[in-house]
Amino acid sequence: MARESVGRSPGEPTSEPAGEPPAAAQQDRHGVFRRYLDAVGLHGMAGAEAAGLGASEWYALSALDLEGPMTAGELSARTGLTTGATTRLVDRLERAGLVRRAADPADRRKVLVHVVTDALAGVDEVVAPARRRIAQVLATYTPQQQEVLFDYFARAAPAYREATREVRAATAARRAGGAARSAGG
Repeated sequence: MARESVGRSPGEPTSEPAGEPPAAAQQDRHGVFRRYLDAVGLHGMAGAEAAGLGASEWYALSALDLEGPMTAGELSARTGLTTGATTRLVDRLERAGLVRRAADPADRRKVLVHVVTDALAGVDEVVAPARRRIAQVLATYTPQQQEVLFDYFARAAPAYREATREVRAATAARRAGGAARSAGG
């Protein structure tokens, strides 16, 4: 059954299937979502800059804080950086006093990267305005709506990480294909 839409004569069918928002509403939703993602990305870059960190350093520090100590190899996989770039990143974070390396108590051959206790106080200060503003936004939702939002966050984060891996794999494949063509040509 066709739906009626704003801007159409009563009874005039729309071209969208039942249950689907009109194309204009879908485009508007897409734009709203892109603006949201852009704002989150820009805030991350601004936060990193304010803390005197690069984006990769900011992300690595956050991953270590959220997930706990990990090897440089695990951090490399998490960030998508090469092992060499990850070693240099950890060196920079260590020099800044934000992380420390320590032997893994379960396997002394491994070295784990830990966030230094109290090292994130400055980072907390940097992100305080965003936390305050987002808390204000979240307060406008009912507890049930907040549960839906946090369910989305919990589901979307791994989906974005997997999509990031897909993008990086496709990029690496394109680069490898281009390098093979250049070498053969």
